[in-house]
Formats: sequence, structure tokens, C-alpha cells
Amino acid sequence: MPYPVTGPSPSPSPVPAAPARRGVLRGSLAASAALALGGAGLAAPAFALSGRPRAAWGVQTGDVTASSGLVWVRSDRPARMVVETSATESFRRARRHRGPLLGAGTDFTGTTALRGLPAGEQIHYRVTLADPDDPRRTGEPVTGTFRTAPDRRRDGVRFLWSGDIAGQGWGINPDIGGFRAYDEMRRLDPDFFLCSGDAIYADGVIEPSVTLPDGRIWRNVTTPEKSKVAETLDEYRGNFRYNLLDHNVRAFNARVPSIVQWDDHEVRNNWYPGQILDDPRYTEKDVDVLAARAARAFGEYTPVSTLHLPGGRGRVHRVVRYGPLLDVFVLDMRSYRNPNSPNRQADDTTGILGAEQLAWLKRELAASTAVWKVLAADMPIGLVVPDGAADFEAIAQGDPGAPLGRELQIAELLRFVKHRRITGTLWLTADVHYTSAQHYAPERAAFKDFAPFWEFVSGPLAAGGFPANALDGTFGPERVFVRAPERANLSPMESPQYFGEVDIDGHSGDLTVRLRAEGGKVLFSKVLRPGRVGQ
Repeated sequence: MPYPVTGPSPSPSPVPAAPARRGVLRGSLAASAALALGGAGLAAPAFALSGRPRAAWGVQTGDVTASSGLVWVRSDRPARMVVETSATESFRRARRHRGPLLGAGTDFTGTTALRGLPAGEQIHYRVTLADPDDPRRTGEPVTGTFRTAPDRRRDGVRFLWSGDIAGQGWGINPDIGGFRAYDEMRRLDPDFFLCSGDAIYADGVIEPSVTLPDGRIWRNVTTPEKSKVAETLDEYRGNFRYNLLDHNVRAFNARVPSIVQWDDHEVRNNWYPGQILDDPRYTEKDVDVLAARAARAFGEYTPVSTLHLPGGRGRVHRVVRYGPLLDVFVLDMRSYRNPNSPNRQADDTTGILGAEQLAWLKRELAASTAVWKVLAADMPIGLVVPDGAADFEAIAQGDPGAPLGRELQIAELLRFVKHRRITGTLWLTADVHYTSAQHYAPERAAFKDFAPFWEFVSGPLAAGGFPANALDGTFGPERVFVRAPERANLSPMESPQYFGEVDIDGHSGDLTVRLRAEGGKVLFSKVLRPGRVGQ
């Protein structure tokens, strides 16, 4: 079943032309966390009633297209959100966009939708928070910028992807500069960032310190909401706020728009609809209750265009159309899946996507005119991801024969792509906490009615590293490249963090995938040619 997100609908407003494209804390670490936000915005909104509204958590943009985008902010108290956009950093001839009232019902967060944007241009924006009872009392504006998608093929597209943030107990470490990979990604100046899920670890406790095997001490910024597993709405909200304590994340958000999906850790590890927990850490055992709370917090803290559809029909899966070269198909492999099991059933119409989402995906793929069609999956296809001793978490289950269980749904989708001659499909994911490239081909597979395709894995962005998973031969994967630790849960001080880059050339249409390690090194590169079925 889906978990729609409730909340205020974004407020549309006109936008002018823009210039040319590309122009409280605990322990000894309280002071570090205060420094992360410049000493501002740490008090709970209910107790910060004096002065003017503040936006100390920064700004974000999301789901940017050639003509639209969402701007997000959080206030420290009730406020009216006002967004101004301009073609220049001076905000000369700025246009004003009246946003929503921010209040306790959404944890003082809100989004404003910008429509009618010029394609392929740099948009400068600033967000001002105004006292709802006295509009003249305003806080200090917070600024950001983003590029809209091009409407001309020759302009090209370049974006980054990764996932898995603040996981396995590895949080914001001021000794190493916090989440450093965000700074590195910002300096690459991508058009957007695809967050492939596990944007938070709601089930991951952050301790003040961890002793590494070599005796070094990892120190964490900590907060009350990260001292236990998240169960209440406020605890889920606090997990999203935790990441925003990091100055690298806030600086990145102010310059790079995101396309965000969710996976399991936004709720808890390996969750599925209908699950009843046998976990002493949780007083609430019904995962559906937890998922509804988590989804609400996700919608409050993430600028996603489909989360506030009329009639409570909010959903994560969607298509973000990024000009003539690229459509991004954002999948939701959580909300509609069947229970984790040995995954060997001979008939499975629910699978990992659900029948309705699969039908939607087929329609949208068939209708797409983009040169490249990225399938943004929150879990891999042919990598075996176990859930306990006998059950499986993803699609594969280690049986290299004909499709069974959730593989049946993927086989149906791959067959559809082949027979409808849909060109330029490419799978991107994170989830498994290492980086790799898999090529799938029917001549190596038990199931043969599909066209060859590539799947690229890149992560974690700020979490523990893990050894490579086994491959399942049903769809004939060949691991062309892998970089993974030899032991489980290596800290970011012991193993580099990973993210991927996709660069589409506007003249040739060639798509280059680069798997990158933190520190600037390109580990693997692959050029794909346009116009091929599957890939």
C-alpha cells in the first residue's frame, strides 16, 4: 500500500527570465553542533518567540525541470515564506512569490513551487521569512541558485548520484570536516543530484564517539532524536534536521537541486508494508504506523513534486523530465512491495513495485521521447541482498535459474522494454555501500527475452562501507568493476565514500558514467552510445 504524505500544497507563482546557463545537543560535542549552524536555529521553535524569523537550516531546491522547480525552507517559528527570483545575484528586477504559512503542523517547513522558468538558465533566489502578524518584521534572507534544464539538446546534461547518509553510527564528525563528500560534489557544479535513498537512518543511533579497530576515536555530533530509533513524528523530523546540521550539506543544497527517493532507512531497516516488528528497541510494533509518520516527515523535509497531490494521493514515484536528453524515472521499491520472504514463489503480481506502479512505469517509458531514460532504483537488480537467514530484501534471491518471486516483475519490465524497442535505458542505484558496474546480457542469463543493459551502483555518501554482494545469474549480470571493503562497516575514516557522475554530451548524445571516490579519483568510466534498445 502507498504511504501518501500530507501537508500544504506548494504555491505557484510566475518567474522572470534568467541569465545564460553556467554563468539540543549533548556531551562534549554540543559546541561543534552549535558551530555547524553558526550558533543559530538550535532552539525548538516553540521556545524561540522573540526577535525575527530565522532560516538557519538553509534552503533546498528539488525536481527542477526546464520550466519549474520547488524551493524549501524551515523557520524557527511561525512565518510566511516569501521567495524572490532574479536573473542576477544583485536581485535587480526581482520577482516576488508568496509562499505558504509555516507552522507547527509541518514542523515549520514549507515549499514554494516556481513555474514558468526560462529553460537552460541560472536562477538566483532568496527566501525571506516574515512575521505572519506583521509582514514588516522579516528575518535575514537566505540565498541560493540553480540551473533549469535545457530545452536544446546541444546544451548537454551532467548530474551526480549516491545515497546512504549518516548510517551505521557514522554521523557528522567535526574532526574530519563533517560530510566532506558534499563539498566535493558541490565543487563539481552538477546540474542536479539524484539521492538514491537512505537519505537518513531513522533506525541508526549516533553515539558521541566510536573507537575504531586501530584505536583512533571517531567523534559524532549528536542530538536527542539520534540517541534512539525513530518512532514518533518528531523523532523522524529530527533525523532530517540532523543532516542539515552539517555545513557541507547546507552549502550543497543552496547550489545543487536534488531529485530524492526513499528506501528502507527512512523508516527502519528492511521494512515492508504490513510488517509487525519483533524488535525490543521499538515500542510501536506496527510498521505501517511508523511508515506513515516517516512519510510525513519525508514530505516536510524533502522538496518532491508529487508528495502533495490533491486528495491525499501523494507518492514518491514520478518522472522528472530534464530536457530532450534525459528523463529520470524515480522508482519506489518500498511502499508497494510484498513481504520479504525466500522469494521463490512461481507467481508474483505484487513484486517489489506493485502492479499499479509497474503499469505506470511501462506507460511512461513508452511515452518518453528523451534520448536517455534513467531508472532511479532504490535497490539493485541482480545483487543478492539477504534479510536474515532465509529471506531476501531486494529482487534477487541467489537462484540463477528462471525468474522467481520479485524477479518475475523485473522480467516483465525488461521484456516490455525489448519488445517495445525502448532505447537508452540505464539503471542507477546505491543501497549496498560500495561502488560497482554490472552489465546484464541474455546470452549469460537463464531468462533471455530482454535486451542488454547496464546497472551502476555508487554509495555510501556518508555511512559505513561493506563487502560486495553476490550476483544472481537469472538476468546474466557480469561485474565489470567493483570497489568494496573486505570487512563490514568500515568508517569513512577507513574507507572512501563514493558517488557517481553521469555526463551526457549534447552533440553526440553519448552518455559517460564515472564512478568516483571521495578525494577526486575517478575509479571507473564507461561511455554508452544513444539509440540502443535496453542500452
